[in-house]
Amino acid sequence: MPYLQLDVNDHYPAETKRLLAARLSETYAQTMSMDMRRISVAIRELGAGGLWRMIDGEPEPASILMCDIRQGRPAELRMTLAKQLIAICVDTLGLREDRLNVEFTQHAGDEMYHPTLGGYSPEWSDEEGK
Repeated sequence: MPYLQLDVNDHYPAETKRLLAARLSETYAQTMSMDMRRISVAIRELGAGGLWRMIDGEPEPASILMCDIRQGRPAELRMTLAKQLIAICVDTLGLREDRLNVEFTQHAGDEMYHPTLGGYSPEWSDEEGK
């Protein structure tokens, strides 16, 4: 954890997805003050017509970025991160900002196991952001 999952209505070259994963990971690690090695990024290409959102009573193609993260970070910090991640997706993939939502699901540290990094993630504390 964190696990960033972007669902899109298109297909992209592997190098573009690699660049996106790097940019999302770097921004997440810097903004949330955490070890980038814990971040996983999934880019799920659902294809045309794979994801819809109701806009003004009509279904419109949309995208969503789900962020499974450790609990405890302030809402303001999560909003800052969401805006940064959206800007990266718009810049890298050409997604529409007004059709991309970011949703956070927060977990306790002991719900994230990383064998390479010694086991469970530590609980988040205010000291990480300083």
